[in-house]
Amino acid sequence: MSEPERILLIEDDKRIREFVSSALEAEGYRVFEAGTAGWGASEAARHKPHLVMLDLGLPDRDGSEFIRDFRGWSTVPILIVSARADEKGKVEALDSGADDYLTKPFGVPELLARVRALLRRAPVQRLESNPIIEFGDFIIDCVGRTVSKAGQPIKLSQIEYRLLLAMAGNPGRVLTHRQLLVQVWGGQAADNHEYLRVYVGHLRQKIEIHPAQPRHILTEIGIGYRFQP
Repeated sequence: MSEPERILLIEDDKRIREFVSSALEAEGYRVFEAGTAGWGASEAARHKPHLVMLDLGLPDRDGSEFIRDFRGWSTVPILIVSARADEKGKVEALDSGADDYLTKPFGVPELLARVRALLRRAPVQRLESNPIIEFGDFIIDCVGRTVSKAGQPIKLSQIEYRLLLAMAGNPGRVLTHRQLLVQVWGGQAADNHEYLRVYVGHLRQKIEIHPAQPRHILTEIGIGYRFQP
């Protein structure tokens, strides 16, 4: 007998968590719950869910920020379940890396249909998410959102952290300026290459031994950047 598929529900409203959990468990899914983004990241690392259901209005971090961080180390499908019905909010969440969007209030049949659709499309390798990224003497803890070198903490701004996570989570892959801008800042910044150039410079100062001759963050002229572990 195969194990039930695991779903992580990140929702700060306890009544909604209980309602959705009951509906999912009645369909045979195993559900884990979290009420904050930080709690959700810990549960994702611990239980390796097949699907994440996420509310955008979380008390400790906006849901879109959670998505951008989560996409640095996991490709597990994300279903947004939110009261935000405006087009701008939906576009931002989907551009950040979510796979589908369901607006509250919703009916249980539609919720279950969207869950089934996302799980059908999820490949097996999506279970291989690893919240720890290592390169050289560096360790990125994606749950604790910390970076250390040889055991000593490296102080990064939120933007610097997301930028490093976006690149280090895709080692050897060329990421275009637009891909990085959307993942780190969101879709509204997709054409502002100056943001990216400035923060790559900041990051090189903190990560590279010789920032003018970078070893890890390599420039692909006219295209973007490639991270070399």
